Formats: sequence, structure tokens, C-alpha cells
Amino acid sequence: MPTPTLHLLCGKIAAGKSTLADRLAAAPATVAIAEDAWLSRLYGDEITSVQDYVRCSTRLRDAMGGHVEALLRAGLSVVLDFPANTVATRQWMHGIFEAAGAAHRLHYLDVPDAVCKARLKERNRAGTHAFAASDAEFDAITSRFVPPSTEERFNVIVHAER
Repeated sequence: MPTPTLHLLCGKIAAGKSTLADRLAAAPATVAIAEDAWLSRLYGDEITSVQDYVRCSTRLRDAMGGHVEALLRAGLSVVLDFPANTVATRQWMHGIFEAAGAAHRLHYLDVPDAVCKARLKERNRAGTHAFAASDAEFDAITSRFVPPSTEERFNVIVHAER
């Protein structure tokens, strides 16, 4: 039986994290947990700003950590489709796979802002995503983005797109 693996996703808005999550979750004994789906179901009407997102996503992380750890301990791999875009968020994720004794992979989607913004505009136009973000919100959220560093001790897989 393969070692359960926690797959983590790092990338800006519309970099392709959820698309990659869907591909990874197609593997046997693998479950995806998507932050956007949970946030829209639990807090959809409450999220109208970046500050609202931060507040609600923090609450969701607090609720999900133990659950993800339990799934890993039960032998399932998990694709955690939560943005691993800051050092603090990645530290939380690091604690989950360490506590579970699971393997991990941090998938870093290195996609230029212009590509992400074009995808975001199309996604907003199509109405296929639970949340629509403006260019200003993209810029505000991206200003907090920190690529993973070697000091963080992750097994990083880079998915570069130019």
C-alpha cells in the first residue's frame, strides 16, 4: 500500500491550482478538499472583501486540520486545494502531514501575473467559479504571495508556465 500523501498547492489566483487538484485527485485512494467549495457553502454571503476571506478561511482551516490528518492516518492521500501562498499557511500544512506521518508534495504553479489575470477575467466572465475577484483584489492578494523557499523543508514540484 502506498504511503498516504498530502498534496499542497501554491500559486496565485487563476494559476491553475484547482485544475491540477482535480487531476491529482483522480488517483486511487485520493480525496480532494477544496477551500473555495467549502467557503462558498459555509460563508458565501459573508465573503465580500479580502478581509472577509481571510477571516472565513482561517475558521475553515481551524476546522479542517484535524480532519485532513485523520484522512491521512486512515491511509488516504489528500489533495488540499487551499492556497499554500504564505509561510504561515504552509507552516499549518506542514504540521498536518508531520502529525499524520504522511508524505507530502508542494505543487508550486509558477505562472506570470498577466496569464493569471487573463484567466481570471475569463473565469469571471464565464461565471464558473464560486468567487469572482477583481484586478484590484488580485493585486491585493498577490501582494501577500510568498513563493516557497528551501528553508521551509517542502518537497516542491514546480509547474512553470510562461
